[in-house]
Amino acid sequence: MPKLKTWQLTAGSAVAGLALAAGAVAVAGPWDSGQRKAERDLAAAQDRTGGAHHESVRPDPAEPSPAPSARGVLSALGAPSGAGAQSEHLKEVLEPLLASGALGSVQSASVVDAATGKQLYGSGERNVMTPASTVKIATTVAALSALGPDHRIATTVLAAPDGRKVVLKGGGDPTLEKDGLRTLAADTARALRDKGAGPVSVAYDTSLYTGPDIHPIGKGNENLARVTSLMVNEGRVDGSSSGTADRTPDPAGDAARAFARELRGAGVEVTGEPAPEKAAQDAEPVAKVLSAPLSALVERTLTNSDNDIAEALARQTALAAGEEVSFAGAGKAVHDRLAKLDLPAAGLLNGAHFADGSGLDRADKVSAALLTGLLARAADPAHPELRSVLTGLPVAGFSGTLRTRYAGAAGPGLVRAKTGTLSGVNTLAGTAVTKGGRLVAFAFLAGDTVDADAAQKALDTLASALTVAP
Repeated sequence: MPKLKTWQLTAGSAVAGLALAAGAVAVAGPWDSGQRKAERDLAAAQDRTGGAHHESVRPDPAEPSPAPSARGVLSALGAPSGAGAQSEHLKEVLEPLLASGALGSVQSASVVDAATGKQLYGSGERNVMTPASTVKIATTVAALSALGPDHRIATTVLAAPDGRKVVLKGGGDPTLEKDGLRTLAADTARALRDKGAGPVSVAYDTSLYTGPDIHPIGKGNENLARVTSLMVNEGRVDGSSSGTADRTPDPAGDAARAFARELRGAGVEVTGEPAPEKAAQDAEPVAKVLSAPLSALVERTLTNSDNDIAEALARQTALAAGEEVSFAGAGKAVHDRLAKLDLPAAGLLNGAHFADGSGLDRADKVSAALLTGLLARAADPAHPELRSVLTGLPVAGFSGTLRTRYAGAAGPGLVRAKTGTLSGVNTLAGTAVTKGGRLVAFAFLAGDTVDADAAQKALDTLASALTVAP
């Protein structure tokens, strides 16, 4: 594919930054030497990001300071004049492209001004359809709105008062890694020595989640591990950190067994094998590690289309809302949280249904208008907590699920978008910088497609067409 030109990345990122909030940083926008803003902010705070590492928290310490929220890129600019003329141009350009047979027989399309939320183009924009992974935009907006960008997910070890049993309790962090288990074990060993404890048994507690832990797509699917509150590296067995992979059939048990091994390595005599057991009421916390901040988890979710993190974020939203922490409870919590956002237009949630957080369930239903409304809200300077939804979107021809797309098209560096693919479903939703310097949010949903590659190229052509609009 053609090599990206610096001006494309700079222009695309800088204009996208104009819609985010006030403040000044480098004109390179949300990318700085390949590092996303939330990651850079966290590095500046001497934390580790991306879910790859976790902080140690010893018994009763002061909580770590939350990762600082990055200031907005530049002051938001008013939308260029001539919105009416642009709408006519978009109609002339987009309608023939939407008529492509590659996009199937059912469509929903929406383009809005990201600065104002004003509709610039629509075709069946209120029709609800299966969105595939573009539903992650709704999942992440809901989580950030409910919990804030600095929220972290805890994994905890609790010990019986006599120190004879320790329980590894999952808090819903699928990005927990072996380094985090090692830290938990070291802190637990220290606490047990202080208690003068001898041999200990190990249990693990996954009671935070309720309902089925197997997604409706079924067992053994390489797109998603069992949805449990305790796992290491998303239950991956090949050492990968993104994309499809074989998964362990027992992520919680594997995590507990790995923790027991780390305890033995830290000098603790562990008896028997770990068993599932809810922590007793009088158990005392002796160790804790925290995930990366929610802003970094959101970016990772969107850039890599990470299904495991998406399901975890939906359940964190359910926890915040006091709902059942299950597929059903998470879906209700996401819907209810989005209803509180004061979206740019009324009725955008009509017909919407969130069966899961990842978009793997065909029962998910959203409209293109809802997705563009959410993206416009994420660009609103009044909602800086949602910023990482925009900075996490893959950059066309450069990062994440769009890295290898847009060869020969006008979109590289100017389009940032979340992809969605299921059999017969192809979707794309994100932002684009027009020739006239306007940041627009778009969503194109196609159903009944028969050739995924052809559909993706047609969607990329649609998004690229926005970059040459006035």
